[in-house]
Amino acid sequence: MALYDFSSPRLFVQAALREAEPVMLDRNQANYLLNVLRLAAGREVLLFNGRDGEWRAPLAAEGRRDATLRPVERMREQPPEPDLHYLFAPLKHARTDYMVEKAVEMGAGLLQPVFTHRTAATRVNRDRMRSNAIEAAEQCGILHVPAVAPEDRFEAALRRLAPERLLVFCDEDAPIADPVAALRERAAGAGGTALLIGPEGGFAPEERALLLSRPNVVRLSLGPRILRADTAAIAALAILQAAIGDWRPAP
Repeated sequence: MALYDFSSPRLFVQAALREAEPVMLDRNQANYLLNVLRLAAGREVLLFNGRDGEWRAPLAAEGRRDATLRPVERMREQPPEPDLHYLFAPLKHARTDYMVEKAVEMGAGLLQPVFTHRTAATRVNRDRMRSNAIEAAEQCGILHVPAVAPEDRFEAALRRLAPERLLVFCDEDAPIADPVAALRERAAGAGGTALLIGPEGGFAPEERALLLSRPNVVRLSLGPRILRADTAAIAALAILQAAIGDWRPAP
């Protein structure tokens, strides 16, 4: 039997979650439960807010437009916030949506759009990124919704990273080596991890030089094939979690 309830609807809410304290849903959430899912009064929903864990709450409907949920039992405690920063050059249209969704699923704790010399996109929609992050968390049982940082230029984003944070960047020009071994060799003593995924055209030479000048950096190869940026992001996040992240057994 599965340890997690995959059958109950899940909703992210801003309100604090406490036993017996009612949570009023906004119109979009009420419409989703009452008119899209067609839930009857009394049907249980799982609530989370990124702070108070996950709660079981029965639905109280007032017509077809308004709904209230009253938490009755905490099902899961709130886990620690993931200390994995995901920095990425925005792509166009749906591919950025896809990257954000997968980064949330893979355990990113912060989403940071970065404009590099060869970034094709000219702007980002942070509200859309936030909505995609919430939807991914709702669908996948995740209790933390990553913050979406304001977009930043490449040089400024690097300056904001603490020097003790391990910075991993994927580079098609890096020598092909065992990525797991490379990460484990450099991860000891690091103050968290940041993964940087560049644009489709790769990093400019001056950007690569700036990255390599940092004190705590791993230049990672993803094998003999050139990957699209969104594919590289998923591959790199999987390697990180397997090598030094939460896919490993807890100490």
